[in-house]
Amino acid sequence: MLKPPAWRALRWIAAYVIAAAGLFWVFHDVEWAKLLQNVTGLDWRWVALGVLLDVVSYAVQGARWRLLLRPLGDISVLQATQAVYAGLFFNEVVPFHLGELARAYPVSRWMAAPLVAVVPSMALERLFDGIWLAAGIGITAIFVPLPRDLLQAGDVFGLAMLALTAVLVYLLVRKAREPRPERPGKLMSWAATRWVVLNLRKLEEGLRSIGFTRLSAAAFTGSFLILLLQTLSFWFIMTAYGLRLSFWVGGAVFLIVRFGTVIPGAPGNLGLYQLFCVLGLTLFGVDKTAAAGFSIVVYVLLSIPLWVLGLLALGRTGMKLATLKAKIKEKETLT
Repeated sequence: MLKPPAWRALRWIAAYVIAAAGLFWVFHDVEWAKLLQNVTGLDWRWVALGVLLDVVSYAVQGARWRLLLRPLGDISVLQATQAVYAGLFFNEVVPFHLGELARAYPVSRWMAAPLVAVVPSMALERLFDGIWLAAGIGITAIFVPLPRDLLQAGDVFGLAMLALTAVLVYLLVRKAREPRPERPGKLMSWAATRWVVLNLRKLEEGLRSIGFTRLSAAAFTGSFLILLLQTLSFWFIMTAYGLRLSFWVGGAVFLIVRFGTVIPGAPGNLGLYQLFCVLGLTLFGVDKTAAAGFSIVVYVLLSIPLWVLGLLALGRTGMKLATLKAKIKEKETLT
C-alpha cells in the first residue's frame, strides 16, 4: 500500500499527464497560421466587457458567501471577496481545486471560528451552484440541440442534486441528537474515527444554523446571478474572438466546460479546460483550429484577472502561499 507522500506524488503526476494529453489532442492537428490570425483579430471592446463581468461574478460570490456566513458572525463583502480571490489564485498554482480550503482559512481567522465551522457555507454554495448548473442544461436544451451524452450527464447530475437536496432537508428538519457517550473498546475510541464523527457533527450543526431563511434564499438567487454573469462573460469573449454564435450555443459550450472541469486536475484546470472547450465548439460546427485558438484566448483572458487580483487578495489576507500549502498538506495527511 502506498504511503501518503507517494500517493500524493502519484496524484500530482496523473494530473499533469492528463493535462498534457488534453493539450496534445487540442493542438496536434491545427493550422497554426490560421490560429495566430484568429488570435490577433480580437475585438477588445467585447474582451473588456467579458473580463469585467467575470470579475463582477466573483464579487457577487463574495456577497453570497457573506450571507451564508452570517450565523457565524459578520465580515464585509470585501473580505469575503478577498478570500474568494485568494482561493482562486491558489487553484491557479496548485492542482485538485484545493483553493476551496485555502479561501476558508483567512475567513475562519477573521471570524475567530474553527475551520470546520466555515465549511457548511461552502458546501451550500456548491449545492446551489450544482442545482443551477443542472437547471441551466435543461433550459439550454429548449433552445439548442444538445449532445445526447451531455443530456444524459445532466440527468444524472440533476438526480444527484435532488438527492443532496433531500439529505440537506433531512438534516435541517430533524431534531438535533445528543452525542452518545463513548464506550471503551469501540471504534469511537480511535482518534481518526472520533475526528471524522465530530467534524461531521459540526458540519450538520453549521447547516442547521443557516437553515431555510431569507439569507439562504438570497444566496440561492445569487448563485443564479453568478452563473449568468460567467456565461455572459464566456459568450462576450467568444464574440470578441469572431465566433458569431447565439447566446444559447455559447451557454451550452460554457456548461460543457463547467462539467468537464468539475473533475480535479492540473492547476487552473489546464488541459481539461481547453479539451472540453474544443469538444463543445466542434459539436456546434466550429472548425477545430478556430476552437483551439479560442480555448487558449478565453483561458488566458479570464485567468489574468485571477492571477493579478488573486495575488493581491492573498497578500491582503495576511497569509503567505507557503503557509497555505503547509496547512492544506497537513489537512491531506489527516484525511
